[in-house]
Amino acid sequence: MLYLKVLDAERQIVNMAEGQNEVNLICERIYQPGDRIILESSEKDIFVWLQFDDAIGQSMVYLKGDVNYPIPFEEKRLHLSPRAFMGDRHLLRVRKARDFEIYQYRNLAFSAVDHHENRTYFPHVSANVETRGESVFAAQNAIDGITVNQSHGEWPYQSWGINMQEDACITLDFGRMVEIDRIVLYTRADFPHDNWWKSVNFTFSDGTTLEMNMRKSSLPHEITFPIKQVYWMEMNQMIKSDEPSPFPALTQIEVYGRERQ
Repeated sequence: MLYLKVLDAERQIVNMAEGQNEVNLICERIYQPGDRIILESSEKDIFVWLQFDDAIGQSMVYLKGDVNYPIPFEEKRLHLSPRAFMGDRHLLRVRKARDFEIYQYRNLAFSAVDHHENRTYFPHVSANVETRGESVFAAQNAIDGITVNQSHGEWPYQSWGINMQEDACITLDFGRMVEIDRIVLYTRADFPHDNWWKSVNFTFSDGTTLEMNMRKSSLPHEITFPIKQVYWMEMNQMIKSDEPSPFPALTQIEVYGRERQ
């Protein structure tokens, strides 16, 4: 069974719905600080489509435990569409994914519903630095599916910002073993404000590494390789160009592959 709830700051139930394979929850309420979305499932290690807000859309995630998603306010929502979580009528949805959706070749890194405290559904990203701790420069922006990269700041120009840190790295956790063979990067290209990376390194959970050479461009950078079976991967050792700007940044990372069968 699937149980979808909205709780208030006192953890009282505002609204809830349940279903065997699919749940639609209409919450007619102006969200208040402290409100959160809860998803409970009697099954674990399953794939579900999650929609926390219709302005964000659906993401297929691998569910290993119950979901606890705090509804963002003020600065914490500047990386989202201005329509997200606004108004007094909200459509929340969850549906178990079908096999043909799960096992197709797809971007395994995509999730528009990730957040800092998430440890129960995947993919999930984390980083050793985020510029000034601001939501518009958070690691989760790098997997939200938005590839607009010719400016920086509030939605739709959110990115992962490294705060000029030389040893910055970002880790993508798939939460299970997957098979991958392609990486696509959209680096931020707000030139001349931004710098760019000449090369970046990838470290994989199987112990291998891979270097990607880059160029100054707003176009995606792509690398393919023989299939790797990995639980997680890290992007690190990012070498910026000699141009004067100290601000290289990542708009989006896409990692293509399939689920193991």
